[in-house]
Formats: sequence, structure tokens, C-alpha cells
Amino acid sequence: MRIRVVSSKDEIAELNPNERIVHLAFRPSNVDFLDLMRSCPRLRAVQVPPSYHKTMSKAIKLFLEMQGIDLLEGDVWGHRKDIDEYYVVDEEAIEEIGNLIKQGESIEDASAAIQRKTRLAPDLIRYIAKSKITA
Repeated sequence: MRIRVVSSKDEIAELNPNERIVHLAFRPSNVDFLDLMRSCPRLRAVQVPPSYHKTMSKAIKLFLEMQGIDLLEGDVWGHRKDIDEYYVVDEEAIEEIGNLIKQGESIEDASAAIQRKTRLAPDLIRYIAKSKITA
């Protein structure tokens, strides 16, 4: 799974329209979210750092929910944008999440177990688990 890391609002217009998951590493405004949805019509999830998540307006949270876009809280630990514009979630971690769900673990228990092994954000783990259940 690849997460496109966006460092500034200037990058939004240049995004690939097929992006499905985006991490915003800057403090986005409501207009930035609208531009992001316009640039990436297939968008399924947006991840923002915890400090930004706490200060976001309820209106944009509700709007994203109405559009079917999950708003995730978390960071992309150890990612260097100068090396790669994508943060890659290891396939092994995704498989392990899927296996825990298939074994009957709750999403919360699976999230706690995977978070101890990796540095993935809990919201991202829950998003992956949700997508594994519906897949």
C-alpha cells in the first residue's frame, strides 16, 4: 500500500488523479481539502498529523465523511520526502492485519498488536483492517 505524502498546498494540483490515500504533512485549510478532492476523484482516505487533526473544523470532517473519504490521524514515521514521494506500508504488515481479522480478532485488538510491531498509526491500521474485512 502506497500513501502519497504531500508537503505543501502547491503539490495538490500536481497529484495523480488515481491517488487513493494521501498524507498531508502541512496544516490544510478547508479549501485545500476541496482542491485535493478535485485533483484526486478516487480518494478514499486522507491522513493528517495528530496536531492538525485536533484543530480541523467539524464541517470539513463531516464533508469528507459524506464523500466517503476516511479521515485518519497519524504520522508517516521515518519517511524522507526527498528520497520518495510515497510512504509504503509493508505487505507483511497488511497480510498480518488481514490474518488477525480472519482469526476473529477485533479491529481494536488487531490494531494494538500491529502497532506494537510497526510504527503504523492506529487509524491507518484500522483503515487497513476495515478494507480487509470488506475485500
